[in-house]
Amino acid sequence: MKVYIYRYGSLCEPDVTDALKSLGLDVKEETAEMYDKNLLPSECVKRFSPDILSGGYSFVFTINFFPWLSDVCEIGGITYISLIVDSPVLELYSNSIKNKCNRVFLFDRMLYNEFEPYNPGHIFHIPLATNVSRTDDVIAKADRATLDKYTCDISFIGSTYQEKCPFNQAKLPEYEKGYVQGLIEAQLKVYGYNFIEDVISDRFVDTFMSCMPDCYTFPDGARTNNKALVSQYYVSVKVAEQERLRLLKMLSDNFNVDFYTRSDTSSMPGINNRGFARSLDEMPIIFNRSKINLNITAKSIRSGLSLRVFDVLGCGGFLITNYQAELPEFFEIGKDLVAYDSPESLKELCAYYLAHDDERMEIARNGYEKVKKLHTYQTRLLQMIDMAFPK
Repeated sequence: MKVYIYRYGSLCEPDVTDALKSLGLDVKEETAEMYDKNLLPSECVKRFSPDILSGGYSFVFTINFFPWLSDVCEIGGITYISLIVDSPVLELYSNSIKNKCNRVFLFDRMLYNEFEPYNPGHIFHIPLATNVSRTDDVIAKADRATLDKYTCDISFIGSTYQEKCPFNQAKLPEYEKGYVQGLIEAQLKVYGYNFIEDVISDRFVDTFMSCMPDCYTFPDGARTNNKALVSQYYVSVKVAEQERLRLLKMLSDNFNVDFYTRSDTSSMPGINNRGFARSLDEMPIIFNRSKINLNITAKSIRSGLSLRVFDVLGCGGFLITNYQAELPEFFEIGKDLVAYDSPESLKELCAYYLAHDDERMEIARNGYEKVKKLHTYQTRLLQMIDMAFPK
């Protein structure tokens, strides 16, 4: 079976390729967009459609969704499998989502509920995964000096979103500024449910977009949903920014916290800014050697589990994550990982598990075994292929 993978540079892509090859599939990778981010969809169609249409591929695969690629596959009668690993992915609003060639896999049930009606039977809900064999190898080959270098009490890898929060460019009138600040404060108190899209009015959406420089507009050939755009792409990212800044400041005032980031941490003088962490060779060791790994899911991920959950557990790391609605569907809280539902509970959990090594290490072992058994890319891709090609 021949498979065509179109790559754009997602960190998941090498693991998907390795998993498909391990399953015995013949994989062709197209990597041009990894090196030329200015490629237009029309150029992609011209350059890549001849190979796609004549290559005898059983299916085409991407991380996230490419409308032009879906259209090419629709013309050629080729199945197009896409695994969505981010949220929001605005390309999902393209009318190409309705193509019958599509097999779109969404890791967030809220996204699934939103998009499945536009192509029933061709859109699926499935959790994400990780590459345990690769990270096992990285950790096993690390020398003692490297292991010691990344050993710490609490670690967090990621951004505060300050440098990439488009909401911060908005020039809102005072009333709307107060309204959205109240909305942000309310959402910060709620775990497991993002209510922003449910409560903002059409009037606020229109006002916000008029006050947002270079506001995103849906292209021709897409279904316009400005309420989803404002709530998920703008306001939810601002909520995530505020949550991360506040939680990390609180933790660094009370514990030893290593923060791997390129973000500005000047507002958190107590934090240990370790700079950027490389994904392939440093992050697995950090996850494995941190007594506590912290996950603060972006608020634009409304119900599903981010990649970070699977990656930490797959490295044998102990994880304290924010509560998400789908968390109990895949992991046993308190056995495979630990979840917080308020800043106060996060502080209490960190203090408790730093003082109880045996319990912490047992939970880390359980989480690792659960992921190794149920949530590897080999397992996930077999499930996806079975769902994409029902017998």
